[in-house]
Amino acid sequence: MLLTLTACSHGPAPHATLTRAAVPTYAPATPVGPPTPDIPAVSTIMTEAVAANRLPGAVVVVGHDGTVVFRRAYGVRKLAGERGLDGTPAPAEPMTEDTIFDLASLTKPLATATAVMQLYEQGRVAFDDPIQKYLPAFNTGNDPKRAEVTVRMLLTHTSGETGDVELKDPWGLDSPDRAEGFRRALTTPLESLPGEGFRYSDINFILLGALIERITGEPEDDYVQQHVFAPLGMTDTRYLPLAKVCGHHTITGAAVRWSPTESTECSAGQWNTNLLPRIAPTAWDEDNPGEPNRNPDFGHLLRGTVHDTTARRMGGVAGHAGVFSTAADVSVFAQALLDRLAGRPSTFPLKQSTLELMTSPQQPGHTAGQLDAANAARGQKPGGPARYPAIPGANLRGLGWDIDTGQSSTRGTVFPVGSFGHTGFTGTSLWLDPQSDTYVVLLSNAVHTRGSSPITSLRADVATAAARSLRLYGSG
Repeated sequence: MLLTLTACSHGPAPHATLTRAAVPTYAPATPVGPPTPDIPAVSTIMTEAVAANRLPGAVVVVGHDGTVVFRRAYGVRKLAGERGLDGTPAPAEPMTEDTIFDLASLTKPLATATAVMQLYEQGRVAFDDPIQKYLPAFNTGNDPKRAEVTVRMLLTHTSGETGDVELKDPWGLDSPDRAEGFRRALTTPLESLPGEGFRYSDINFILLGALIERITGEPEDDYVQQHVFAPLGMTDTRYLPLAKVCGHHTITGAAVRWSPTESTECSAGQWNTNLLPRIAPTAWDEDNPGEPNRNPDFGHLLRGTVHDTTARRMGGVAGHAGVFSTAADVSVFAQALLDRLAGRPSTFPLKQSTLELMTSPQQPGHTAGQLDAANAARGQKPGGPARYPAIPGANLRGLGWDIDTGQSSTRGTVFPVGSFGHTGFTGTSLWLDPQSDTYVVLLSNAVHTRGSSPITSLRADVATAAARSLRLYGSG
């Protein structure tokens, strides 16, 4: 039964106490690191984007040759007039380098895929095993097509799954329901044949999260905290489960809000709402499945509650979304990964050979020459014509990482095919290039600006400007 995956209670702890508390204010922490030289082209791009209301603000970090060569915060964390923690309109809050962001789908490679690769290293998961071997509820009807869906297909988004679970009814709104989220992921009909092609799907990673929990016997948030984030020293990175919140707060449906009068004591494994002033708010909770008054949090600003609707209805912990982090912590992850790939000393919790596998094309039918062919299609060298993927229809995916698909424009025009990365819907992205030993982190809460256009081209422009400033591959 699905309920054997994990069980956790929801709602405030029973020892709530009524106390008065002033609205918490944010006191800037110690600077993340020493000042870095400016990259004028990047700063111009970001400053103009903020001025054009494409996003409220962002933090950009560029690493090269083992060093953070650029780090800047731009704009504001919260727009002027939007509600503050007390629910009333408040002044703008400046963006700071230590702002905590909802990473959205960056959760997929940073948390879930890394954890699955650990299980692979331990011999507890095989990529070409059918997922029903680990999650029998995936195919209770013995459908021969569902029986073909493998772990590899989930990791590379080639399973045939549709984009997300059904959200048109109000499940999980009155109170989060992880079991129902898993049930829907396990039983949603396939949209196309397994292995037939690339289709990005959150269901793939919800299932991988269930896989992690079934094999380890731990909630995914606990597992990745102990086995991924802690070894890397990512102290500002974690899921924010609704069931594990403490401090001054109230829970409304599937969301948490700061409260001056309701408070719970904190114990190990919980997260304290004193983090809320550092967390960048995302969008207003507009999850409305068509039935009035079924979402108690409707119309409130999400801050400390995951933006992704499915992850929110599942209580804040899912394989596809839910992790919050800072640009500094994401850069720690990126540098450790590049160090491990290069054979340098590293705390990254995977072997070099495992990372080489994870970050190379692994979709069904992959071949050794696909990277060379894709780079040749770009004009024989990096910096060729911008087309994603470089060869139409030839989508390249690693095990959790994007390499060359329609989502790869974050790569820009200088980094070659063979570099890799991922994006998050809230406005986050990470791109890494082992060949030049470079990474680009861009974290924002772009969805906080209502009606703004997607920042796809902005991500590409920043990556291109960063690469050119470093004169990579003859650019500059």
